[in-house]
Amino acid sequence: MSTSLTLTGWRTRRPRRRPGIPVGVLIAAVLLLVPIVCVLFPSLGPGNATRIVASDALLTPSAEHWLGTDSLGRDVFARMVHGASSALLGPLLLASVTVAISTVLALIAGYYRGWADGVISRFVDVLYSVPPLVVAVVLVGVLGGGFWLGVAVLTVFNLPHNVRVLRAAVEEQAQLPYIEAAKTLGTKSIRILWRHLVPVISPLIVASFFLRFTYGIVDLSALSFLGLGVPPGSTDWGRMLAENRVTMLQNFWATAAPGLALIVMAVSANIVGDWLYNRYEAAGRAR
Repeated sequence: MSTSLTLTGWRTRRPRRRPGIPVGVLIAAVLLLVPIVCVLFPSLGPGNATRIVASDALLTPSAEHWLGTDSLGRDVFARMVHGASSALLGPLLLASVTVAISTVLALIAGYYRGWADGVISRFVDVLYSVPPLVVAVVLVGVLGGGFWLGVAVLTVFNLPHNVRVLRAAVEEQAQLPYIEAAKTLGTKSIRILWRHLVPVISPLIVASFFLRFTYGIVDLSALSFLGLGVPPGSTDWGRMLAENRVTMLQNFWATAAPGLALIVMAVSANIVGDWLYNRYEAAGRAR
């Protein structure tokens, strides 16, 4: 006599798989690491970034000069590697300071409200009415402060959009029952801000950082292209675009390389930032 047991209607619960990183995001992250490697190892590849050899002017790419030379005989690849520092560090500083200041202002305005919210909102409205790049062009052109003055000006005038977006998120969360419960229990305001509100708005903070980083790449390279950000002859990618555009037909890569590098870095930052935002937001909803 044999007895067979069948388990019908019973389902074994499979462990939930965490979604992997999309291939496109991985590629973007790798491309975003390239300028970091260039900053850490500025002597990569053959050639010299500053040496002028008139007889080697406008050479096409070769084993000795991977991206050819410019009109003064300087190695384009070597100049690209050296120029990665300003292309990366300027936007990175701009984005970091902008997001840090705007987060603090948004927390104060959205949580405390009252006169603090009024003062911050009026300050933001004034800055919001002025185009950042136009102000940077005027101030850098008049004061002649160079690259880092451009970073400082663009940082200040990139605050308004961030403050508005983050303030709206903070204000919405501050009215929810869990914040009211924390207040009732006597939790200090600073603890509520950093323990409860900051984690909730962290996806927006991440998205804001990468968005400002992208804008920083575009705006600072535009200043350099106009000759306002860095001195002539520097290895900044925007400046290289301006200097080599007149000889583009003789050596296409002298102009195309810095232009493509700026585009790739900006697009890669956008892709990585968008993925991180979606990932953090999904994790927040799951909690």
